[in-house]
Amino acid sequence: MYELQAVDKTFPGVHALKAVDFKVNRGEIVGLVGENGAGKSTLMKVIYGAYQPDGGTIAVDGKTVRFQNPRQAMDHGIGMVFQEQSLILNLTVMENIFLGYEQQFVSFGVINWKKMTAAARKQLQKVKLDIDPATITSDLSFAQRQLVELAKVLTLEERVDGDLVILLDEPTSVLAREEVELLFRLVRELTSRASFIFVSHRMDEVLELSDRIYVMKDGAVVDVVDHDAADISTIQHKMVGRDVDKEYYREQKQKPHGGEVLVSFKNVSDGRRYHDISFDLHRGEVLCLVGTEGSGREAILRTVFGLVTPTEGSVTIKGKDITRFTAQNGVALGVGYVPRERKIEGIVNGMNVFENMTLSQMPKYASAGLLRTGEEKALARDWIERLAIKTPDIYKDCGGLSGGNQQKVVLAKWRSGGSDIILLDHPTRGLDIGAKEDVYEMVRGMCDDGAGIILVADTLEEAIGLSHTILVLKDGEFQKRFDGKPGDKPSLYDLVHHMI
Repeated sequence: MYELQAVDKTFPGVHALKAVDFKVNRGEIVGLVGENGAGKSTLMKVIYGAYQPDGGTIAVDGKTVRFQNPRQAMDHGIGMVFQEQSLILNLTVMENIFLGYEQQFVSFGVINWKKMTAAARKQLQKVKLDIDPATITSDLSFAQRQLVELAKVLTLEERVDGDLVILLDEPTSVLAREEVELLFRLVRELTSRASFIFVSHRMDEVLELSDRIYVMKDGAVVDVVDHDAADISTIQHKMVGRDVDKEYYREQKQKPHGGEVLVSFKNVSDGRRYHDISFDLHRGEVLCLVGTEGSGREAILRTVFGLVTPTEGSVTIKGKDITRFTAQNGVALGVGYVPRERKIEGIVNGMNVFENMTLSQMPKYASAGLLRTGEEKALARDWIERLAIKTPDIYKDCGGLSGGNQQKVVLAKWRSGGSDIILLDHPTRGLDIGAKEDVYEMVRGMCDDGAGIILVADTLEEAIGLSHTILVLKDGEFQKRFDGKPGDKPSLYDLVHHMI
């Protein structure tokens, strides 16, 4: 059993955890939900040993412990499968599984690769992943890498006494439904040797998998709900402190788009990921690209931004042929890109909020080689107020903000610079109910301001709710176009029928 009692954690200006009680019993799957900024990430880091609490106690099997670092937590059987994944992509699978623990395979200063391969196969069998341990990790799919992460954590079985406690941080955020079902079956089977803490913003999945659910708000546990008594709407209400707006996707604010074409694709192919794609994006329109993973959606977005060069067809932005151009050209023409991996491609960790907001506009704030930081700061304060960005001040490291507030900073970066063609790649991935509503409100606001938006949505419901136009793709090819007028939108079945 793992237990926290009255755990407190404070950072400058933020009381992140407030007398939190939390318990995981042997063989139990415990859900953890809450808005971004509710304290979930801080609690996970305390459990995993990355943070040390300012008050309260932590006990493993009834014995009080205090972890100074994650290594000590791992020595007590506490492991974590990270949302952003901790694997080193240019290493082999077996090197990642035993990273930091290679000494067991070393003899006279040389690694016995045959022995490591056999040991890695044993770990991979635990997660039912039939691959060569010598495979370079970058060659695996995201779902396969997720299972390698889990196999890596399960190596703790051979190193510690007692059962494991495994933290699953948004493990399903980019998985297809069949991959989610496979992961859930595996987790249930593993409860004979491990307990799990499951963090996710997908309420249906939390209810499906968890035995008990802890609900957090503003750094405190506001409720603990048993599986049989759990209800999505009640939990959402406890998370946000209010009822979720029935007009969740702001359909009542959707207005007809204008006639001006901002982006035009004519029979465009990149030779590999998509083929013969044609569409027009109009001012004030949300155009959503729908399809399964690998359907070509993301590559089309990156083509508009200038990161992918098409091999056939023509691309125009505001009437200008840009078939051969770069991201710098795209920014100059008013294109802004909000990528799926916001922590890797969207923001720059280590730079503060105002620096991230003005990063794409540096020439605008430079004179004789010097930056006019006063103007940068004034712009940042204005957009922090406009978008209700939760940050102690403009000097806060952007990497330390919650996911929803990081997303707002990225949107502010483009909108403050005048971008009127916005590319949104899974903009609500990993965000809570309240933060998603904020993004939907911003989408409607950008359309009202005359921006055109190309969207790759996180769910089909989101695609249907937000879009004026939906294009369905399958295996890189166009399948069907749907109009999304309020009150006359396509159904989930309409989309799925053409996707698979």
